[in-house]
This record gives sequence, C-alpha cells and structure tokens, in this order.
Amino acid sequence: MASKIIVVGGVNSSFREVFAKLQKLQTKQQFAFAIISGDLFADSADSAGSNADELQALMRGTIPVVLPTYFTAGKNGIPKVVADKLSKEDEVCPNLFYLGRRGVLTTSEGIKIAALGGISGPAPSDADVDDKYLPYHTEADARSLYSAESADILITYQWPKSIEQGSKIPTGDLTVAGSQCVANTCLALKPRYHFSSATDTFYEREPFFHVPADEYTVEKHITRFINLAPFSTVSKQKWLYAFSLDPKSVLPTTVPAGTTLSPLTSITGKRGGLPSQKSSFSRFAQNDGQQRPAKRARKAAPGPSECFFCLSNPNIATHLITSIGSDSYLTTAKGPLPTADTFSTLGFPGHILIIPLIHAPSLAAIDDADSRLSTYNEAHKYRSSLHSMLHEKAGGGLGAVTWEVSRGRGVHIHWQFLPVQSDLIHRGLVEAAFKVEAENLEYPKVEKRESGCEEDGDYFRVWIWAPKQSSDGEAVNDAGTETTLVLPLNDRFRFDVQFGRTVMAKLLELEDRVNWRDASQSQEEEMADADAFKKSFEKFDFSLADS
Repeated sequence: MASKIIVVGGVNSSFREVFAKLQKLQTKQQFAFAIISGDLFADSADSAGSNADELQALMRGTIPVVLPTYFTAGKNGIPKVVADKLSKEDEVCPNLFYLGRRGVLTTSEGIKIAALGGISGPAPSDADVDDKYLPYHTEADARSLYSAESADILITYQWPKSIEQGSKIPTGDLTVAGSQCVANTCLALKPRYHFSSATDTFYEREPFFHVPADEYTVEKHITRFINLAPFSTVSKQKWLYAFSLDPKSVLPTTVPAGTTLSPLTSITGKRGGLPSQKSSFSRFAQNDGQQRPAKRARKAAPGPSECFFCLSNPNIATHLITSIGSDSYLTTAKGPLPTADTFSTLGFPGHILIIPLIHAPSLAAIDDADSRLSTYNEAHKYRSSLHSMLHEKAGGGLGAVTWEVSRGRGVHIHWQFLPVQSDLIHRGLVEAAFKVEAENLEYPKVEKRESGCEEDGDYFRVWIWAPKQSSDGEAVNDAGTETTLVLPLNDRFRFDVQFGRTVMAKLLELEDRVNWRDASQSQEEEMADADAFKKSFEKFDFSLADS
C-alpha cells in the first residue's frame, strides 16, 4: 500500500513556522511521516537570542510536531544541548527523530530510509560533542551503508558528484561541487528518491536508471534526485515536496520516457568499492536522449565445464536435480517464482526446469537429427509426467505453462515449467496475458500455432496445458487441452529473456518475485522443496522405471 510522504528543505531553526505549516497540511493530507533533508538547526541555534528560545520551546514540546519527522546532520550540525538530550533519549521531542550522521531506518510502513549527513571530510579535533552529531562524514561512513544494498529514500546534504551531467534541465547559476562519496552511496543503494538541500534553489533532475549488473536482470532501478530550497518567507523557491511511495511496488522492467542513464561514476579509494557503471556497461550509449544498447564484442559462450546447466560442471547445484533421463533432466528452479504456499494442494513451489543433457544453445543447434528429436521428445515426456502429477495432486485444479527462449547465441537450451490455476487457462486469461504483455512491450505479434522440433530461427515459445473438463465442469482424466504460442525473435528489437517469468508473475500476483534473486532461498529450503517435489513425482518419473 502506498504511503504519502512529505519532505522539507532546510528549517534553519524556523521551528514554529515550519511545523505549523506541516500541522495544517497533515490535517488534510494525512502523511505517514515527514523528512527534513536540509539543516534542522541554524548555525547559531545554540547561542543566545530567539534561536535559543525557539529551540527550548521545541525541546519542551510546546511547538507541536504532529507526525513522525526524521532528520540528519546538515552543514550546521547538531547543537550541544540537543546532542546531550539525544545521547539519553531517542527523540528531540515527541515525533522528532535523528537518523544519525549515517544510518538506515525502516519505518512501520516498510519504507527504508538511508541517511549520510554533513559534508565529506574529517571532523575537527576540538569538537565539544560526540562525532555522531558532527556535520561531517567519511568514506568509511559511506561504506557502512553499502550493506543495506538498497533504499527507498536516500537523504544527503551534499549533491552526488556529476549529478547534473546528461541532464537537459538547466541548473541556472548553480555551481555545486558534488561529493564522490555521496555518488558512491547512491550507486550502492540505488534509491527510488534521493533528496538534498545543499543549495538555496529548487532543482529536480530527470529520473535516471542504474544499469543492471547483467543482461538477465530485468528490473530497472530508477532514481529521482531532488534538491529542496530552505524554508523562507521571502523566496519563492520550493521547499516542500510531497509524494506517494509503495515499498512493495514492483520495479519497472522498461525505462520510462524521459529517463536518462545514470550520470554517476564510482571512483573508489584504496580499499576498493563499487564498479563504474560507465566503464563496466559501455554497451549503453546516448542517442537523441534515449538509451539504446550499443553494439559490443560478445564474450565466448561458456563451455560445458562452466555452464550452469551442464552436469559436467563441477559447481552445478546437484541438490536441485530431481530426475535424470536419457536425453534430459529435471531440476527445481533456483529462486522459484511461486512459494511452497502458492499452490496449497502441492506443498512445494512446482517451478521446474527441463534441461537437455547436450550442451547446445538451441534445439536447432543439435547437429545430429536423431539426438535432436529424442531430446525434444523426452522433454515433452517429462512435461506429460508433470501434468499427470499435477492432475493427481490438484484434482484438475491446476494446469501448467512451459516456456523456452531459443536463440542461436544462447548458452544452454532449457524449458521452464510452472503450475497455474486451470481456471485461468480455461477462461483464456493465460493466453491473453502473453499476448497483451508482448503488445505492451511493442514486440512482434504472438502467434497461436502448432510448433515442433524443427521450429526455425530464434523464438520464444510457450505451451499452455489444462486438464480437459466435462460439460458439467468436472476435470476429465485424459491428456487435457493445449495451446502453443510462438513469438519470433530478431535483431530489430531487444527481447527480455525474463519475459515468460514476468508474464506469469503478473498473472499469479507475484510481482515482487519477478527477479529470481528476490526469491532466493537457503540451501536447506531448496533441498526441502526438491525432496517434497521428488516424493510427489516419484510414481510418474519414467527415469526410475528405466534405471
């Protein structure tokens, strides 16, 4: 569920005005929480005068903070009187919380906030407060955040270095010396939103996307960088920013229009760190504001000893293997799309890979015609056995989808098998899901036709099987009904190799598991699911009878 959030620029000890404004907005908007991205305290906040009076009123709670509000160190740091209180208590006053000079917090709404406050550099040696309250951070502070791996919101005082590069939005007279330390942090956490308040003017850059680590990662991490001006009764610069955020929302698999490539480059110190996106992923080139894959030299395909699907690879995950036939074998999927609870009648995910024993990128690449045909036939024999298992376990309640991506420049052909509610198949929703997704991605038209062992060219193919129903709706124990869809592939468009998984994730409402890494399991969990599957499949496993 999306939460409404409001972010404030620098407050600079104008507590009454700012928190009164938030109180009025909260009455109408009901924000989940607020964030202060700039200085909460003025440079002279702990000196005599009106600032000190306002600060005391805030700490006593006579200036109400009506919603949870989080802040970090800006360029002014934290007054000693506040630091003394925070060393004993969790809040400055009710609802006002310090995130630390650097730290990560997950709110009750599930939103992860990371903070790297202050400016990059060593702290003065004569400071009169603990260094956690000083307006400075080091590379070690930044690296300590990397283990969080991700963030929904990143708060820094400084701009990341080079953030304005590649942008068509003018910065005017702004001259901002960005921080490499902040840039590295943004690269490591890939936040959805990155807020700063290093300048007195509002600036919102075009969203930018972080290049995936490999060509098989379909999700696009997109960051929106926003600098908020400080509160002012005179300036017309924007100092408030409201938005909604659902931490469970699925990352996009395509780059929205107007989004640029990340302008950030990692430059690491002697301890190492992050790889540079620009140097590691030079396949992306800018062309009329659009990001298009540039041609590059292709690495040699891995051989059988390095292929993750070849039994001759000494590092293959043998605990996932559940059956070995004459020409192919079965494994449970690593990072399965369903969980063991998705299909209650099974008790295990049911996401299975059917993998030929021959190391070849496609069926067509198997030179020997007899081997090609026997491999194809045995793969279908495994499918038929899996269908029979589903029929017995689910009593006709489950059908199945099997898909393959066949490309001459692939590594090792394999088919992915996935249960699905048979009702979705009988109503035509599964077939429609593949066609609609292809249309949305502007792929060629998905063709409904017969397709066999000698399918030409590169293609995506899916078989949709359901147990046949009688006229009264009861399942009939026979071969069932099947539809075959084929999507021809060519070099005129970039095909997402996770297309099949993405379609099924949306159909099964498992979009938070599109990326197999987000569905990863411990080896103990993998072994338990594999054992549960083998027990159910044992009576249908023809390889046992042949042994």
